[in-house]
Amino acid sequence: MTGTVTLPVWLFALILAFAGVTFASHFLFPSVRWFFRRRLERAVARLNERLERPIQPFKLARRYDLIQRLCYDPEITRAIVDHARATGVREDVAFEEARRYAREIVPSFSAFAYFGFAIRAARALSNALYRVRMGHHAAEALSEIDPQATVVFVMNHRSNMDYVLVTYLAADRSALSYAVGEWAQVWPLSRLIRAMGAYFIRRRSRNALYRRVLQRYVQMATEGGVTQAIFPEGGLSLDGGLAPPKLGLLKYIVEGADLSTRDVVFVPVALNYDRVLEDRVLVAAHGAGTRRFEARLSVAARFALWQLWLRLTGRFNRFGYAAVSFGTPVSLRALGPLADPAVLAQRLLSDIAAVVPVLPVPLVARILLRQGPVDRAGLQAAVGAALDTLGQAHVHLPRDSRDYAAEVGLRTLLRRGIAEETPEGFRITAAEVPLAAYYARSIGHLFGSDGDAGQDSPHPIGQVSATARS
Repeated sequence: MTGTVTLPVWLFALILAFAGVTFASHFLFPSVRWFFRRRLERAVARLNERLERPIQPFKLARRYDLIQRLCYDPEITRAIVDHARATGVREDVAFEEARRYAREIVPSFSAFAYFGFAIRAARALSNALYRVRMGHHAAEALSEIDPQATVVFVMNHRSNMDYVLVTYLAADRSALSYAVGEWAQVWPLSRLIRAMGAYFIRRRSRNALYRRVLQRYVQMATEGGVTQAIFPEGGLSLDGGLAPPKLGLLKYIVEGADLSTRDVVFVPVALNYDRVLEDRVLVAAHGAGTRRFEARLSVAARFALWQLWLRLTGRFNRFGYAAVSFGTPVSLRALGPLADPAVLAQRLLSDIAAVVPVLPVPLVARILLRQGPVDRAGLQAAVGAALDTLGQAHVHLPRDSRDYAAEVGLRTLLRRGIAEETPEGFRITAAEVPLAAYYARSIGHLFGSDGDAGQDSPHPIGQVSATARS
């Protein structure tokens, strides 16, 4: 027992390494995790004091715990048994499949990543690219929402900047949880997005077990009071107008809500831009009749580098205005336990349509499409006449001047080559009519029956898509 054992140096080093890892995993790491978790809990408590809607415990739970809770949920257990029976696989195999779906969906929210990085980055990027403006804001109605209610922001989807813009503008209210598509499942972007509380969804999946796992996660988050943001149109608008709603996530929320314990309040949010970053890609996809976007990473990188070069050389101009309007909240409890998701979707999309901000570029594009060519004085008169017909719509007037709004919109269209000056006046360039119509459609519905005529008419919004996907 007291004899000497001779070992090679490499084996001795290997034993020391294993011993160090064992010591760290059993003694050091738990203590360090406990230390940092205590600091995080105190930081979150201070953060919750200034947030209008504090971060709920469900959102702060460990990702592993949420995955386990989701996998062993009674409804998921029944779905696993049904899936095993339908596909002929063993139940343990079906369970592992459900666990894989849960790991794919469940985020790993980090308050530090969200409030320490994401909010600052969203603010910096939004203000670097746009002149950000708050449109219609039902402040009194928003402040009267039950503090215990789950708030769901329901938004139109114009650009991938929507995530950034609303995250920035809602920073003082709460941490938002988004559903993001397959495009974001790229490392390291996926790690960052999970840390910010977003969850991934397969928009085209027809797998019943997957849809059930997704449904239960959304319902559990709603039960836990997590503030969410969803796009009822189900994807980016290809033609600039509002598309018929798809039920998807909205249906999950309505059908799973226990209104006896917690109300669910939907807040309509409308966004509009003087320039959508992906506008040409979206218009091309619309013209091709497909949702396959011909956008390569190299193209996006080249665009970003060019904008950086313009900024470094002092030639960068921001992309005009970006505006966000908040509509009147809709309480699910007030609608009653038999609320129809399809009817609710129609109402919410109509509420969004009513508060879409009117910005200079969409307004001038609409006028030039309908009345061009016109001279500068004629354009200013047409802008004034159009604004007189808008009634209660939110209109952003730069410098509070209608004439200056016409000038801003015209200048942007000329700079991008969408409009041109001819001896007869200003008009839309023939090759850019689809792009001008894309912007004009964003506000066409605000002009009533007049907005339905011509090439800038939007989609009807009173019909729910038969595809119940989000």
